[in-house]
Amino acid sequence: MQVQVHPPNPQWPQAFAAEAAQVALALSDNVIQVHHIGSTAILGIYAKPVIDLLVEVNQVERVDAHNDAMVALGYSALGEYGIAGRRYFRKESGQGDRTHHVHTFQVGSAEVVRHLAFRDFMIAHPNCAQQYSDLKRQLAAQYVHDIEGYMDGKDKFVKMMEQRALHWRGLA
Repeated sequence: MQVQVHPPNPQWPQAFAAEAAQVALALSDNVIQVHHIGSTAILGIYAKPVIDLLVEVNQVERVDAHNDAMVALGYSALGEYGIAGRRYFRKESGQGDRTHHVHTFQVGSAEVVRHLAFRDFMIAHPNCAQQYSDLKRQLAAQYVHDIEGYMDGKDKFVKMMEQRALHWRGLA
């Protein structure tokens, strides 16, 4: 997988909204709210062109009954995929490039709190968002064909910002 980060795209919020509406219908009345997370949710920064959706549901176990509806939208249903209490779906383009990730958690999950705090902190602190953008561009150039190296390179910064975000929210 080639690592590419793209300049900020003003279409990312609209792409999120269109996909969120379809995902909410597919997952039915279990859905409480769909959030835009990840770098495409932070205006003005470079990002892999993948729309990340965080779906809060009443009962995460009920999501499994809607896997076929998600598959009909073009998603692969991957279960917890390494995070207990999550249901994860991934969508790819016809060329095999990832286009969307859906992270589904039960309402009140610590994962929901963490993701939203990070996003909101970055939006409220453009200087931190710019540091993140610069780091992503540097790592993408350094690890062109190594997604693991790219992800590992971001890890320390992301964890530091998550802690700052949780503090900022009064949650840590």
